[in-house]
Amino acid sequence: MKSLINENFLLESNTAQDLYYEYAKDLPIVDYHCHIEAGEIAEDKNFDNISELWLKGDHYKWRLMRASGIDEKYITGVASDKEKFMMWAKAVESAFSNPLYHWTCLELSRYFNINEPLTVQNAESVWTKANDLLASGMLSARNIMKMSNVEMICTTDDPADSLIHHKEIASSGFETKVLPAFRPDNIVDIEKDSFADYVSKLETVSGCRITSTDDLKEVLVKRLDHFASLGCKLSDHGTEYIVFDEDTGINADDVFTKKMSSPDAVLSSKELAAYKTDLMLFFAREYAKRGWTMQLHFGCKRNVNSVMFGKVGANCGCDTITGPSDFVTPLSDFMDKLNSEGLLPKMIIYSLNPSDNTIIDTLCGSFNDGSVPGKISHGAAWWFNDNLLGMEDHLRSLCSQSPLPCFMGMLTDSRCFLSYTRHEYFRRIFCNYLGSEIERGRFPDDKRILKDIIERVCYRNAKDMLN
Repeated sequence: MKSLINENFLLESNTAQDLYYEYAKDLPIVDYHCHIEAGEIAEDKNFDNISELWLKGDHYKWRLMRASGIDEKYITGVASDKEKFMMWAKAVESAFSNPLYHWTCLELSRYFNINEPLTVQNAESVWTKANDLLASGMLSARNIMKMSNVEMICTTDDPADSLIHHKEIASSGFETKVLPAFRPDNIVDIEKDSFADYVSKLETVSGCRITSTDDLKEVLVKRLDHFASLGCKLSDHGTEYIVFDEDTGINADDVFTKKMSSPDAVLSSKELAAYKTDLMLFFAREYAKRGWTMQLHFGCKRNVNSVMFGKVGANCGCDTITGPSDFVTPLSDFMDKLNSEGLLPKMIIYSLNPSDNTIIDTLCGSFNDGSVPGKISHGAAWWFNDNLLGMEDHLRSLCSQSPLPCFMGMLTDSRCFLSYTRHEYFRRIFCNYLGSEIERGRFPDDKRILKDIIERVCYRNAKDMLN
């Protein structure tokens, strides 16, 4: 069977093809949000087989496999890597219109020169050819990044991380910059039973005793300084919903003390709001002082399947989009408070719920102040939305409410080195969107302006953000 992947894949007009090949195709990649392990880059990891590279940790694929009726044994269980690969072939061969089908075709073509869809019939030969290439060392972690024209990435790192691997990479002469991104969810999520243990971990890393929120903030400033010393310019916060309430009548330090003295204590909604409001304001002010960009990811209900969580743990593919909620009131109040102090940082806002697109676009417009292009911006179509329909809907909303050239562009949000093809996927969709609007007479066919838009969205905006 002939592969879907040809030179004009997703490019449905001559204009789209011209835009992609003239301006987008060869731009370097700046992947400003991913979950790649820096240690695998530091050691220039060679993968034993395509299952280890492709399926291990990829909850997108696991989710499709379960829905296809494949037993957990062949997903996260005790089956061999080859058996798991064969079952992936069974799941994906007819997953038409699913982004995983497109991504699979792209990855096989770009990295293994296999230009046919993965099926049960050719799985054996694909397994052999892919593993021969992996055994040659041609597809080590660093070589994949070089092949993909990756100029810079931001990993996702906990405040307690030593960042030793980032130091090793920086001193190794590797051409791709690998920068940390500050992800402090573990210290924000005070409701978790593991919170007190995490504070102890911060004490060990910092060499400081933490008995109050003042102590905590002093330690966090030191951790922020540590991240900054290794080039960090970006933070990231993941939460199910936005919390902001300055009128709880509860002291954040009292909430902290209560949780530290009774790690399994159940906190009230007011107590949670008091602590999280105080800490999130602290973080945002620090980011503003440092010139960092603050990312906010929300709208995801995680680990909804308690049985699967007990078997496999978090990040196993059992997460879902949350329904409509009033995030605008707490988020706009949070932003207004910081803006009134002159300490509103640059922000990228993401919701997993696509019905929030226009709401976010209008909220961003309310706080842009002309200081820098797109100071407050809508992030890329995320997770369940980083597909053909999701990206097109996202672009339509963004164009209707925001200046398109200020869009920060694509990211992989991935744990897999082969996922850099998602940038190609986005660039093709983006150029096709622009091309279709031009051919309908909605955009002018001005090559100077179009070149600038494409280069900014696909490359320069993200690079400028990371300086």
